[in-house]
This record gives sequence, C-alpha cells and structure tokens, in this order.
Amino acid sequence: MTLSKKAFIFIGIILLADQALKFWVKTHMYLNEEIPVFGDWFKILFTENPGMAFGMLFGGPVGKIILVVMRIILAAALIVYIPKITKKEGVTVGLTLGIAGICAGALGNIIDSAFYGLIFNTGTAYNPEFGTYVDYAGVSELAVPGYSSFMHGCVVDMLQFPIIRTHYPEWFPFNAGEEFIFFSPIFNIADASISVGAIYILLFQRKALNILFNRSK
Repeated sequence: MTLSKKAFIFIGIILLADQALKFWVKTHMYLNEEIPVFGDWFKILFTENPGMAFGMLFGGPVGKIILVVMRIILAAALIVYIPKITKKEGVTVGLTLGIAGICAGALGNIIDSAFYGLIFNTGTAYNPEFGTYVDYAGVSELAVPGYSSFMHGCVVDMLQFPIIRTHYPEWFPFNAGEEFIFFSPIFNIADASISVGAIYILLFQRKALNILFNRSK
C-alpha cells in the first residue's frame, strides 16, 4: 500500500469517528447536557459552535461563510498536495499522517458547517433581530428542510477536559475568589485532529518538514 493511500485511509477513519460521535450527540442529547466520563476531568458536554475551533466566534454570519470557505480551500489544497509530497525523497510517514490529520479535521468541521443546517430540524441559528446566535430546546432529528441554509450550520462540540478546577486566591489582582478551570474549551475530534497534527509536525517532524520545503524551492 502506498503512503498516499495510507494517508487517505487515515483521513477516512478520523472523519468516520468525528461524524459518528457528532451524529450521536446531536440526536441523543439536549444542548448543554453533560455526561461525566472520568470523574470531573473528562466529560461529554454538548455545545454548538458557530465560529472557529474551541468555541471562538468569528464575525457573525458573514465571518462564518468566510471561515467555511477558508476551510474548504485548506482541505482541497491538502487533498491535492498529499499525493505529491508522498513521492518526495525524505518525506516521512509521520509528516504525511500529520498533514492528513489536519486535512481530516478541516473536512470534519466543513461537513457540520455546510450541511448540518440542511439535514437537522433544530440547531443553534443566527437571529438577525437579536444580532446573535440563539439556542434551541429538545433533541434534534434528521429532517429536510433543516433549521438553516447551506454553509450556515453550526459545528457540534462535545469534548471537555476541565483537568483542574479551583478558585483564584482572594488576594489575586483580578477575578479574586472566582472559579478557575484549567482547559475549559469544548471541542470535537476534528479540532483535536488539527491541533495534534500541527503540534506533532512542529515537535517531531521539523527535519522532514525542512527537507520538504527545501526540495520544493
């Protein structure tokens, strides 16, 4: 099996896991419902994200379309690029799979943003009257037409690892006495795939990355 085929199989596995978990959460849990997995430090907490990774927002509906288009361009470039880099001398399996992980993560969140608004009957949707995204009640079901239009669906997030939960000291100059949670962001498998792929390449594949760039010049 060629390295290129391994990379695309890896992408397929991540996409399958990402979408399977998102579909289960979307069709079995209420928005903001949580399920403890390992004590207080790992739980499934269902949220919907209209913006970037880890719950960050990006410029309302227009910004959302820009973000989806950027993800599509990135994913398309990587899909075209992966078969080419695997043929270059000095390119490792690790570098290829790291790039594949970034590609899979981008594709996973593209599917949510582009299609979930079309195929689910309820979801977090932008309300122009209030100028913000509005939550919904109940558990979603597959339905056509859906709750929004193409490229206006929200990304399903559910993984949270609040590893440390404590309070700021009373003498602290800001947020004195308030609760402090170390790593409170909520994310999904696609987000994790992008982050892990990028960090892995930067930490462990810098030599292969330098070879790739030098040979590309």
